[in-house]
Amino acid sequence: MSVIPCKKNPQLTKQIEAFADVLKTKSHLLGDHGLDEVQFYNSGLFRGAIERVRGQFAAAMREKREFVRCVLSYMEDRNFIRSFESSGGQNRYDYTVEMPSKKVAVIELKGGLDGNNTIIFERPAHADELIVWSVSTNPGGDPQHNVWSGIHTRLSAEIIANSKRVDGLIVWDWACGTIGRPCPKCVGDTARITILAHYQLPPPCIYVFPAKIPEARSNPKPLAQSLESVELLEAFHRCFGGRDDEVNFVDFEVAHQGIETVRKTIVRRAGEVVKQSDDTPIRRK
Repeated sequence: MSVIPCKKNPQLTKQIEAFADVLKTKSHLLGDHGLDEVQFYNSGLFRGAIERVRGQFAAAMREKREFVRCVLSYMEDRNFIRSFESSGGQNRYDYTVEMPSKKVAVIELKGGLDGNNTIIFERPAHADELIVWSVSTNPGGDPQHNVWSGIHTRLSAEIIANSKRVDGLIVWDWACGTIGRPCPKCVGDTARITILAHYQLPPPCIYVFPAKIPEARSNPKPLAQSLESVELLEAFHRCFGGRDDEVNFVDFEVAHQGIETVRKTIVRRAGEVVKQSDDTPIRRK
């Protein structure tokens, strides 16, 4: 078992690598730049075009926000949430959601979780729940690496070192269940797919975190909350057809070893440990 059921498609990875090689060696044949092969690669045109495309993909949040708006509207229409609103980029969180119980949940929208941007967020005072939502639409990415990197390397250290409580994580976007990222939840069971506008979505991957900040002396081994305790996560789970044995529960253990603070991250699913770290030092910057 692994930290997330899906994995990258090795055949697609090979095709991406092969096509990248073609781009690097044959790009001078594209377009009407009027340069020969040597002039083309010496001009900086190829590198400049690649960097421009990379920047456009990295900066384009519109499609991600449209996806989130579509999902939350669907949940609102079916009374899984009362209402939602975007922060409009004015805060270090992206959405505020009012739940049927009148609890307030906030959502921090992230990409692939394997970068330092994962730890840039704040929990506002009015939030009863804080959920990180990973929308990583790169079909060539490695979800198992990214999710573990996000949970253990980044989020666990940020939660412990800076006392930032995070109630849970959702890993889910429109690439889930596609040929680039096949979803084991839906193999042979298309009834589990939710048709939402132009999206075809499998159930989301959900990770429930502890309710308390781990602390070596007073609270060294906090266990994950129950799913029912985190209302927004449960709403996603029920609305999109998740099964209880698919929910992930994340426990942390923290201790002092000499002058260092170390933590261990444990992920459980269906009553079994699916991923566990060694004691890892928290590096304060």
